[in-house]
Amino acid sequence: MLGALADVGQCSLTQADGWIIAVERIASPVFVIGCHRSGTNLLYDMLLSAGGFAIYRGYLPVYKMLIPRFGPLDRPKNRDRLVKTWLQSKGFRRSNLDASQLAGQFLRDCRNGGDFIRIVMDEITRQQAAIRWAVYDPDNVHYIRQIKRDLPGALFVHIVRDGRDIALSLSKMGGFRPFPWDRRARGLLPTALYWEWMVEQGRRYGREIPGDYFEVHYEDLVSEPRRTLASLGEFLDHDLDYDRIQRVRLGRVGDSNSSFKTEPEDVSANPVNRWRERLSHPEVAAIESSVGNCLAEAGYELTVPENERKLGTRLRMMRSAYLNFLDLKLWLKTSTPIGRLANLSALDLADTHIDTDAAG
Repeated sequence: MLGALADVGQCSLTQADGWIIAVERIASPVFVIGCHRSGTNLLYDMLLSAGGFAIYRGYLPVYKMLIPRFGPLDRPKNRDRLVKTWLQSKGFRRSNLDASQLAGQFLRDCRNGGDFIRIVMDEITRQQAAIRWAVYDPDNVHYIRQIKRDLPGALFVHIVRDGRDIALSLSKMGGFRPFPWDRRARGLLPTALYWEWMVEQGRRYGREIPGDYFEVHYEDLVSEPRRTLASLGEFLDHDLDYDRIQRVRLGRVGDSNSSFKTEPEDVSANPVNRWRERLSHPEVAAIESSVGNCLAEAGYELTVPENERKLGTRLRMMRSAYLNFLDLKLWLKTSTPIGRLANLSALDLADTHIDTDAAG
């Protein structure tokens, strides 16, 4: 049965009451993912500006924060604590949903992270009379398998940006903190390795679901938006009319969140290839020596001659240390009791004294 359904034209698969069924692709949920500072917010706001998508500005860190903190949602005690906590969050307040009605839906229908997201977003979509919904969270790149398991009809749009620009932008903002002994050189190399780790995770999981995974290059999105949005619209089965997007201009479409926003306009206007002007030749050489393979595989041209790209002992040790550290940190958070220590401050809880004990 599954094989037959997979051949149905513009359809995706979803699950209801234990049955896998085909649904129109135009109604499939969309997850926008990618490394931080890659343009996930911009792409998400372009989708919302195109029309047809429910508009939601909340935060649903279900897989990366709530489930690690409270435990699997098929256990009533865990689900009850998680729901009570989220109903105190800024994400809930921004949903404009009724708490008692939503709590009832969670009690009846929520058994995993996908159910949680679906219940919230389906209700927002229904109230707005929209066609479908999309959510964005860069860190969902780590949870593609879990999301796809819980929401078989989900589509994933992975936005990829040049790792040299990511290293420049993230290190400028202090978004990725390197080990104390690696803070010289503005943390560029550790940040580049973090970019590689994020990109490789998304691309690896994407290869497992090629029909439901789509890559967008940030550079194409800002330099050739019509062509790029047309290709993405075909994948999503959604009209992403660029002229309409520019008229509506929701969120980051009309207000950039660039880390260079405070600089003079002639310096900060072009967000593509800033690294060419801002990074020294030795810095570029070090980055390309460290993550050059990933850059090339993602379609980015290397500028430093091969004989100058040397992965010496120090860089090899750094690569191993950071990539292993990132893998270990993610595993500890999602697969061990350490996840119960997840910090909930990002939820912006209205009542900081509510019962947020971990899984029972």
